[in-house]
Amino acid sequence: MDRERFGNSQAMTRRPLRFALFILFAGALAAAAASAVQSVLPPFLSDSGKVAFAGVRSSAYGITPFPRPSEWRTAIETMAGYFPGSTPCAVWIVGTFKGPRTCRLYFPGDGRTYPHIEFDAADQHEEYLTAFDQAGIKVWLQVEPAEADLETLIDLVLGRYGRHECVIGFGVDVEWHREADRPGWGVKVDDDLARRWEARVKSFNPAYTLFLKHFDQRWMPPAYRGDIVFVDDSQIFKGFDEAVFEFVTSWAQRFFPNRVMFQIGYVSDKPWWTKLSVPPQTWGEAMRRRIKQDCGVIWVDFTLRDVLPLTVPPERTAAENDSGSEPVTGK
Repeated sequence: MDRERFGNSQAMTRRPLRFALFILFAGALAAAAASAVQSVLPPFLSDSGKVAFAGVRSSAYGITPFPRPSEWRTAIETMAGYFPGSTPCAVWIVGTFKGPRTCRLYFPGDGRTYPHIEFDAADQHEEYLTAFDQAGIKVWLQVEPAEADLETLIDLVLGRYGRHECVIGFGVDVEWHREADRPGWGVKVDDDLARRWEARVKSFNPAYTLFLKHFDQRWMPPAYRGDIVFVDDSQIFKGFDEAVFEFVTSWAQRFFPNRVMFQIGYVSDKPWWTKLSVPPQTWGEAMRRRIKQDCGVIWVDFTLRDVLPLTVPPERTAAENDSGSEPVTGK
């Protein structure tokens, strides 16, 4: 038992009223402080950046039935249309976490065996990437690496799909980086790892960018910045102001002048974002007008049908969903 947390039970029985009053007072102070923070949003900037990229996230588990290429295109282009001048894009997950230490890539292997990596019998992405080539949509190919070697994953993914015109980089969801060693959080990326991963990505094409994603800025490299795009996928906010405040102050300002992206639209925040007028646009503009650098706005696939046009009907039976529910992530 943690004595500092639970206290001395004998003393608590002697002073129940005093303790209760203390708890109430402390709680009131905390609530007032939180309210003050949420109500004081950074001001709009006269020299704010632009939304350079706007689009959606795609995963094997986030939406069922899985939309056809034309439907993804419609959703992505609608999203980009909310931000004039932005490039339509997708965060396209090609490798998912298969606990506790395996990354599953959704394409066939090359006949070799790689530690902590497994392959699919069929290619699940080629049709979509070809359609994006033709539509002028840009894509970061992302993995949830688990224990797999990142440089090997970069080689396998970009070696297979780097020929596509739509591909502009590679992404790592750090929440799943060696997740078994730090459940729910993943292992932090230090400066040396970030430098090595970025160099590996750019060895395929100097114009490619690496993105690193997490919900906590402390999991990003402490000093190295390079050309990295920093992606925040925080959720579970109390409301709109708190969400905007965190994305702007804890993320965009922290990583300036590097480009940042915001992955938004989670189910946990749905009770308040459904009250916004055109949620992707309203939320994205509120952040864009408060930060100096260019940014990207990405809507998650879990709630895609709630905000963007898709012609495939919603899921009808549980049997249709063979990939589980939304992974648990936090702020």
